[in-house]
Amino acid sequence: MTAVPAYIAANATDPMTLGTIERRLVGPHDVRIDIHWSGICHSDIHTVRGDWGPQPYPLTVGHEIAGIVAEVGSDVTTLKVGDRAGVGCLVNSCGDCTNCANGDEQYCLNGAVGTYGATDRDGTVTQGGYATGIVVDADFVLSIPESIPFEKAAPLLCAGITTYSPLKHWGAGPGKRVGVVGFGGLGHMAVKIAHAMGAEVTVLSQSLRKQEDGKRLGADHYYATSDPETFKTLSKSLDLIINTVSAPVDVDAFLGLLAVNGALVNVGAPAEPMSLNVNSLLGGRRTYAGSMIGGIAETQEMLDFCAEHGIAAEVEVIEAAQINEAWERVLASDVRYRFVIDASTFAG
Repeated sequence: MTAVPAYIAANATDPMTLGTIERRLVGPHDVRIDIHWSGICHSDIHTVRGDWGPQPYPLTVGHEIAGIVAEVGSDVTTLKVGDRAGVGCLVNSCGDCTNCANGDEQYCLNGAVGTYGATDRDGTVTQGGYATGIVVDADFVLSIPESIPFEKAAPLLCAGITTYSPLKHWGAGPGKRVGVVGFGGLGHMAVKIAHAMGAEVTVLSQSLRKQEDGKRLGADHYYATSDPETFKTLSKSLDLIINTVSAPVDVDAFLGLLAVNGALVNVGAPAEPMSLNVNSLLGGRRTYAGSMIGGIAETQEMLDFCAEHGIAAEVEVIEAAQINEAWERVLASDVRYRFVIDASTFAG
């Protein structure tokens, strides 16, 4: 085992502090990555604060990781030292079940292993990317295209794939009218990707304060959900809605915006339960669904798609000492649109 500098949460309430975590030595099929950039995801906050249940503290979070390959195991042929590499929300799965065989490792029937707070196959607890380095099975390492600005690549490993996967699955493209609920870290990526796919994109945000940004990043229309007229104007007009908000919303109201055969897909994961009236589904053969990141092959596909279309996250770069403040700003929706930590600052 090797110790590396990291930011660590001791419990659900105290500020995170600088310390060290243990990384395993590089095995035959492993890759060691020197982390350069680590994105802040709302999931990091939910996890540490216990919104999704008890956690194995002390815990280092972070699953939007971009860095440089520093060492490869003897059996690794897909990566070499010096390559730009990424790690997202997954670091392992069984590899044998039907879902893994279909490229849906995120839905592994025997339990996908998350990048932090999960029990790995060797029995250790995984620790995330708020650190200077990480060791990962090569099958779960992504190649980051050179054309994507390095500091803007990390959020693609979560925010990018979380929105790309449902947009692709539900057929966003020319002739499709796509609504995006929320215009934050996930929402701005959904707008960029849906626009690049050729869809007509409508942002549904609480207010119009980010309207200029929305139009600049690819939205054709921008409406305030705080205005009741929005739900009248857009009634039964959208084919697909991606809900990126990590807080409860009025599900029935948004289902009412769907045309016949339309789908409302949740990618935001609020801590509180939400409910709906089944009649909201019956009236237009509508679907209410959920989607969680994507498999490794699809994540690589997303990165290549973003490189081809000049897509990257809109980021604000911070130092490690600003993490606790940045979390409060995320909760206050005071970031445009993703915080990315300069990982060199974890070393002090």
